[in-house]
Amino acid sequence: MRILLVYPIFPKTFWSYEKILELVDRKVLLPPLGLVTVAAILPQEWEFKLVDRNIRPATEAEWAWADVVILSAMIVQKQDLLDQIQEAKKRGKLVAVGGPYPTSVPHEVENVGADFLILDEGEITLPMFIEAIKRGETSGTFRATEKPDVTSTPIPRFDLLELNAYDMMSVQFSRGCPFQCEFCDIIVLYGRKPRTKTPAQLLAELDCLYELGWRRGVFMVDDNFIGNKRNVKLLLKELKVWMAEHKYPFRFDTEASIDLAQDSEMLELMVESGFSAVFLGIETPDEDSLQMTKKFQNTRSSLTEAVETIIKAGLRPMAGFIIGFDGEKAGAGDRIVRFAEQAAIPSTTFAMLQALPNTALWHRLKKEGRLRENQDGNINQTTLMNFLPTRPLEELAREYIEAFCTLYDPIQYLDRTYRCFLMMGLPSWKAPAKMPEWVVIKALLIVIWRQGIKRETRWKFWHHLFSILKRNPGVIEHYIAACAHNEHFLEYRQIVRDQIESQLAEYLAQGAETPYVLVKEKAEEKAEAVVS
Repeated sequence: MRILLVYPIFPKTFWSYEKILELVDRKVLLPPLGLVTVAAILPQEWEFKLVDRNIRPATEAEWAWADVVILSAMIVQKQDLLDQIQEAKKRGKLVAVGGPYPTSVPHEVENVGADFLILDEGEITLPMFIEAIKRGETSGTFRATEKPDVTSTPIPRFDLLELNAYDMMSVQFSRGCPFQCEFCDIIVLYGRKPRTKTPAQLLAELDCLYELGWRRGVFMVDDNFIGNKRNVKLLLKELKVWMAEHKYPFRFDTEASIDLAQDSEMLELMVESGFSAVFLGIETPDEDSLQMTKKFQNTRSSLTEAVETIIKAGLRPMAGFIIGFDGEKAGAGDRIVRFAEQAAIPSTTFAMLQALPNTALWHRLKKEGRLRENQDGNINQTTLMNFLPTRPLEELAREYIEAFCTLYDPIQYLDRTYRCFLMMGLPSWKAPAKMPEWVVIKALLIVIWRQGIKRETRWKFWHHLFSILKRNPGVIEHYIAACAHNEHFLEYRQIVRDQIESQLAEYLAQGAETPYVLVKEKAEEKAEAVVS
């Protein structure tokens, strides 16, 4: 059996980082971990080829070679996923689809011709698909009523990837999150009981990457890395030893809940194991909105102090922010900007709230009749809200645009980055010195030319650079890399402005008017119920 694995295109988003990747001659930030895991679960006597369309399209020879085409996608990849299903069907291929987006809305992929729907988690549903193929079946839907034990998940087929095209590799230690945020689809897809691999499993994956010659960053893609704190600490204690034995070949980034700041042992273990950055779902500094959306874990202590603790431990914070919660007061965008400045958070994902399919938020808004017709929710920063908010959508959109552009003003970004790295702690270990690659030297020279000579940032750039060299020199490499991120955001903020304004103009031209007074009354009733 010959399997062609196809990964659809990502549109330009916060995470696409095109301008940064161009600096280092790479095409994509992260690989399709789901598809290489699928390849590992399927029978190994089958033949596999993988095409990541973010690198290149499939050739006609690859289409012709395949017996079955397997695709996986997240919701932001929806359009290209649907297009690729149709391309495969034009060529008479059997098509199987899975992953987060098809699992959430299977009818959409079915409507464009997908033959097999391998939904939920593959450890359970892929064996069902294998049996169907062996019986000669040409269609089927496979679902799971339980969550799999991920200790049986094999090492992903990293060997199928075009490694040089990626800036980072991906591994996963756990699935699921213990919290109950109303807008989040992670707990819908993977449950609220975090399931983890064994430390030996994860280290075996790192061994595989090491043997393939990988020596750059690794993203631990867990949606909440510290969801199962006991098991994570067991991993970190072994990972710390592994990293020392292998002379620190990787640096790790991950995602975690803000309560990481309350666990000093966890912070120390992460830094000593080679973690350098963590994405935090802060969402908003408005406590009423956090209560409304059931993000109670963010209300238990000072968010600013928590971020400061994480920075001083030695981790660069990235933060997710959202505007548009029910009952939100005007000026939320400005409050988010002030918080990011106060907390010295360099990079932030900032988006308008979306009701993702089958989340608690989606079900509530559907019941209240507030979902906008023919508007899919996604997590792209260039998308207008897909439901009727409790204040005018036009007001929200304009506030969002201005806040986004202010956050990524190049001078303000450099200032925040400088203040962050000035107080950043250092690990006790130091990786062996090595000559930087020419591509890294070239990227540094480009950043110096653009930010230190060509643009209005020149005075800030040199002041901050020399100050870091003098006051916290151990972070200089990490600091310059964070400065380089400014290249992406400088362009991306204009993309956000143009696309949101375009969608807003279309919305207003249709004569659409949010009945926000009635919506607000309903939301206030719900808020009172939550508080009581």
